[in-house]
Amino acid sequence: MARPTRTAQLVMAAALAGLLTSGCGHESDARPAATVRQAALEGIAAGTVMLPNSPTSVKFAVIGDSGRGTRPQRDVADQMARYQQQFEFPFTIMLGDNLYEGVATPEDYRVKFEQPYQALLDRGVLFYAALGNHDDPRQVYYKQFNMKGRRYYSFAPPGNTLVLVTTPVEFFALDSTYLDREQLTWLDQRLKASAAEWKICFLHHPLYTSGRYRLASLVQRASLEALFVTHNVGVVFSGHEHIYQRSTLQSGIQYFVSGGAGSLRNGDGVPTSYIARTFSGDYHFMLVEIEGDDLHFQAISRSGRTIDAGTLSRAGRRPAAARVTALGTAGRR
Repeated sequence: MARPTRTAQLVMAAALAGLLTSGCGHESDARPAATVRQAALEGIAAGTVMLPNSPTSVKFAVIGDSGRGTRPQRDVADQMARYQQQFEFPFTIMLGDNLYEGVATPEDYRVKFEQPYQALLDRGVLFYAALGNHDDPRQVYYKQFNMKGRRYYSFAPPGNTLVLVTTPVEFFALDSTYLDREQLTWLDQRLKASAAEWKICFLHHPLYTSGRYRLASLVQRASLEALFVTHNVGVVFSGHEHIYQRSTLQSGIQYFVSGGAGSLRNGDGVPTSYIARTFSGDYHFMLVEIEGDDLHFQAISRSGRTIDAGTLSRAGRRPAAARVTALGTAGRR
């Protein structure tokens, strides 16, 4: 499964952006207004869950650039396990660079994934991965990453029927290292067909960042942003930058960068108008909870300290009957 060079991929992505975003021919529904409320962090003790922790919500964790097999990665994984005892998230999304150092061997999977997250795996927590530029493409066949041989895919969150009816959510995992025509066409069609109230995309390369890849992010933005806006994507998670960032709302979409679960670039991330929060002082992970019109987020360092938290609220929720109808299509691949 050979891929083109990164330079060739950037050129291809820029060219495809013009073909697919200008000629897709879909009219966007009116985007619901969205607001973000940042939580006050003063006096919050390490280990404190700041999310509502509702029994009828969609709960998950977020990690990116994790696959080092180092002590910091294990420290982050240990904090995830501690928080999961209070906030019982059933799955985690992985934002790429899941296993560093080229061709993945059984020992790589053991040392860089299975051992660090053993406590979560023992509790039945599922992991859904997206590929990063350092990942062996054959990771798509590794059972614990739940990719089922696919570079890009969608899924409904695991959970009981009550949760799915209350808050229909669909996740879309993308291979941002190789955004070819086939993948962009699939994404256009899948987003259009999805009846989920919350459409969440996750990929490796960010669309909005003030870190060292801010110029390269323009290519991702040209390739993907119009599709996200057209089809009412609510939130986008990415890694690649080894820091934490939360954007200001961009065309109603919240972008997060969470690339610090096993890698760190202390001091990265310059101040800019389109970034609301930056943290590069330590490794981290995220917890997210969605219920109704609210998406609650909490970013946590490896010491257990909360580095960012808040709520993204959307308007224009459909009535219950419409939500039940939507459940029938939310999980289709």
